[in-house]
Amino acid sequence: MAETPTTAGLQQLKDLINMGVEQGVGVGALLGMTAETLEPGRVVFALVTDPRFSNPLGTVHGGIVSTLLDSAMGCAVHTSLPEGAGYTTLELKVNFVRAASIEGTKLRCEGTVVHLGRRVATTEGRVTDENGKLIAHGTSTCMVFPPVTGE
Repeated sequence: MAETPTTAGLQQLKDLINMGVEQGVGVGALLGMTAETLEPGRVVFALVTDPRFSNPLGTVHGGIVSTLLDSAMGCAVHTSLPEGAGYTTLELKVNFVRAASIEGTKLRCEGTVVHLGRRVATTEGRVTDENGKLIAHGTSTCMVFPPVTGE
């Protein structure tokens, strides 16, 4: 079996996720997100829905789904970055396909890098429920900050 290649960004993301879990900080800790897959250019996060995630109609609020998408897609970029580089989301586009129950449904979100350039990265993501049904899909554009060289 071949070993998965690693990048400085991937290792940094793993360290940050572990720190967040240990200290209970970050949006992942707030929503109970778990990292199922972390590899260069691809991230899968999951969470189990909760009544606290409810919108006025009694289903999962779109902001929760959007946060799951933004996290997975942005972190997919993070896994691809060299040492010292950074990024931020410039644009987030979400298409909601169906409502998700607030009663303990496991939602999975796969985020992948479509293009990684020197200054701009584009990504796509899909949120599915435990039966594999599509809940939402989206794209994002991220600004990439090169490593600081001191020059």
